[in-house]
Amino acid sequence: MVEKTPRSVTSPKKFIVGMGLLSQLHDFVNDFGDNAFIISDEFILDRVTNECLPGLEKAGLKGAAEKFNYECTDEEIKRLGEIAGQQKANVIVGVGGGKTLDTAKAVAHYYKMPVLLYPTIASTDAPCTALAVVYTKDGAFDRYLFLPQNPDAVIADTSIVAGAPVRFFAAGVGDALSTYFEARACFNSDGINLMNKKPSRTGLGMAKMCYDLLRENVVEAMDAVRNKVSTRAVEEVVEATIYLSGIGAETGGLAAAHAIHNGMTEIEDLHHAQHGEKVVFGLLTQLVLEKAPREEIDDVVRVLKAASLPMTLKEIGLKNFVEADWRKVAELACAKDDTMSNMPFTVTPEDVYNAIVAANAMAERYRAEG
Repeated sequence: MVEKTPRSVTSPKKFIVGMGLLSQLHDFVNDFGDNAFIISDEFILDRVTNECLPGLEKAGLKGAAEKFNYECTDEEIKRLGEIAGQQKANVIVGVGGGKTLDTAKAVAHYYKMPVLLYPTIASTDAPCTALAVVYTKDGAFDRYLFLPQNPDAVIADTSIVAGAPVRFFAAGVGDALSTYFEARACFNSDGINLMNKKPSRTGLGMAKMCYDLLRENVVEAMDAVRNKVSTRAVEEVVEATIYLSGIGAETGGLAAAHAIHNGMTEIEDLHHAQHGEKVVFGLLTQLVLEKAPREEIDDVVRVLKAASLPMTLKEIGLKNFVEADWRKVAELACAKDDTMSNMPFTVTPEDVYNAIVAANAMAERYRAEG
């Protein structure tokens, strides 16, 4: 019998979305252990210290918090893991953005502990996936760290997410917007998803639901978060950007958009751009590669404009277009170990470079049309 690669569906054990959940950390920790090591973004560390630690103590649990030092690197993972070990922690908690959560997942993996994640922004797929993106000290993409299981619990506090800078919420929309198109490409090519398995119809269905929720709710959700309030539309977009996008990407697979994003990390001008902002340009480039129907591109652009997302390279932060740099991006996007191979047709670096130039021109045309 010829062995075939199986298909997969994976997700966190628990996904909870609602308001005022940060102060309830002790209730979730209690399901997995009694000594929590909290890895926290700097901006929310005071709230973690003043709300979470007293709550843990009152519930008869132990806990300590440590500031995350900005980049998910091997060095930072080791530093935090050693502190967790010294504390004799038995639960890792990540509170923050995508790199913080990826680091918490990596620490929990290497030190064999359960992990709970509180995303403070809805800007990446990091909370729900069994994957961590590791970077170099210089901020360039290094590798994917594939994990044996998904996080134990993901708690999305929409009062925190809605109170974050609007740019982060919008970047999450941008990242999630590519989910369906990449999963569709991977499914059509019968490629390999992020679990190193074949994509499933469930993954494709969740990715499509992610796209539908964004299309239905983006206008009203952006109205709310621009005023730092949470509404039902915000909850549904958060469900799309944090849960459906993460599971849709992991189970459905990635393709050109994220491969191009990874190549774009080599462009120094773009180091301050959000992950989702670069993925947006990767998606536009993928749609050019696919020669997607104009109506489909129009619909994607409508969502991008509603979320006030950058579309052109200049808007993302590029000062000058240097052909050699972008040919390097195209080469990296087609690297053997990246996800360009999940496209349903052969894509060369020359194809990618040409599509990048064309996608930028297309974005400039859409922008000029208002």
